[in-house]
Amino acid sequence: MTRLLELAIAKAAALPDAVQDRLASQLLQEIQDAQWEATLGSPESLAVLDDWAAEALRDLEAGRVEPMECDTA
Repeated sequence: MTRLLELAIAKAAALPDAVQDRLASQLLQEIQDAQWEATLGSPESLAVLDDWAAEALRDLEAGRVEPMECDTA
């Protein structure tokens, strides 16, 4: 753990429980977002996503699937 993170956690420990919980939720969300970005941004993941997209287009062109109608309102 970096010194900056240790300092932030030490200072957060002195705050009221509700504030600590809010900060913890925000930090956990940031961590989850970073993990998703790292996972989806890797060359391996991009190759898999490209393969899935190409397969979906082939299925659509062959009439095996129909486009989904989405309500954007």
